[in-house]
Formats: sequence, C-alpha cells, structure tokens
Amino acid sequence: MATIAELVALNRSCRRFDGNKKVSLEEITQLVDLARLSASAANLQPLKYMISASAEMNAKIFPCLKWAGYLKDWDGPFENERPAAYVVVLHDTSVAGGAGCDHGIAAQSLMLGAVEKGLAGCMIAAVDRKNLGALIGLPDHMKILLVIALGYPVEERKVVTLTEETGVKYFRDDKGIHYVPKRSLEEVILKAW
Repeated sequence: MATIAELVALNRSCRRFDGNKKVSLEEITQLVDLARLSASAANLQPLKYMISASAEMNAKIFPCLKWAGYLKDWDGPFENERPAAYVVVLHDTSVAGGAGCDHGIAAQSLMLGAVEKGLAGCMIAAVDRKNLGALIGLPDHMKILLVIALGYPVEERKVVTLTEETGVKYFRDDKGIHYVPKRSLEEVILKAW
C-alpha cells in the first residue's frame, strides 16, 4: 500500500491514456465517494457530480475541453489516447451561494484515489461550459466547476525543480516525457518558528 506522500508525488496531471483500457462506472462511483467524504466549508456540501464511462458520451464531452494550454502545438490526446471516463464537478447553487475551495479538496481526494487504483487523471477548468451544460442537460441551479478526465496513463510524468531556465510551464521532451517544474521546499516555506 502506497503512503500518502507517494500518492501525492505520483499524482501529476496526465493527458494521454491507454484507449484500450476502460474504467467502470463502479470505479468512478468509488472515486466520487472519496470526494463526497472530503471536507466542505461549513459542511454545506454544495458539490454534485455527473460521471461518464460511456465511449459515446466521452466522445461528446471531449470537444468541450481544452487540453494543456502551455503546449501550444498540441490540441489534446489522439483518439486512441483519450480518457476512459469523466467526472463533471458541479456547484449546486440551491445548496450554497458559493463552493469556496470545496471542489479543489474533493478533486484532490478523487485524484489520489485514482492514483491508488493505478489510474491517472487531469483536472480541467478550461471547459466550454455552455456546450457541455447543454450536452449533459445541466439544470439552471447547477454550475460546472471543472471536469476530471480519468484513465490508465500512457505518458510518463516527472517533477523537476523549477529554475530560471524551466520557468513554471510544464513541457515535454522529444521522447514525450511530460515534465512539471515545482518550486523548492526552501522557496515555499517563508518562515519556520
């Protein structure tokens, strides 16, 4: 069993998946249950979810998403490398006026559960909300916060130290390895008493 430190270190955004491997609705439901059990401001729990493991529905969701803004010459995964499943994270405005940071907490819990299962994912906030809302029949009191793409990874992802040369933008090398620059611990801890 992996430690939480190992799961967090492995949890990098993945944008290329094994198109031959499916993820079941049961597996996605288990991951959403982790999100459901996560902390919520004032315990209001305004998040709701729509999930898809259907190839037909996934094909309709895919064009509503923008992939990897820093990779200007890449329009997203090829058809055989697309996600096997999606979780649309919603804010139910009839429950609470705002979602605060609940969706970030819930999404991280879901993603850590996915990594524990051997899956990978990508939290996507660059979403065509109007078209996706129409596609999924979104009621007026629901707002799309983000979409989580899930599947079995085929791309290698590595954390590297953020330097002046790397900057903050993730990048790929000529072998397709995806690098994610991270600030050092010394840089992010301003004071310690």
